[in-house]
Amino acid sequence: MNKKFTALLLSALVLPGLGQLYLGRKAVGGVIIVLVNLVLLLGLFVLLRGLSPVIANQIAGGAISITPSEVMKSLDGATSFGKSVLGAFLLLWTFSVVDVIRSKSTE
Repeated sequence: MNKKFTALLLSALVLPGLGQLYLGRKAVGGVIIVLVNLVLLLGLFVLLRGLSPVIANQIAGGAISITPSEVMKSLDGATSFGKSVLGAFLLLWTFSVVDVIRSKSTE
């Protein structure tokens, strides 16, 4: 299998930036991986911050289940920021894939 095609699959399907590392472009791949991880951690933080009041109320009330409507209601305030985080991830993913496609082939 072509090395560039393998790198494309790694960046597109496994982790953005991994294809750059596979091609030997350690600096670019490392920066992309760090940025992707930061964006995903930020998204997780926003999700947990939005859900924490619902979870705390359920624990304090002794209830075991949380309904989907409660989850959606608690996340209403974070939807625009969540869309921004998703957009940032998609931009990083797109950059990673396009960068592998435009890179000079080593084979």
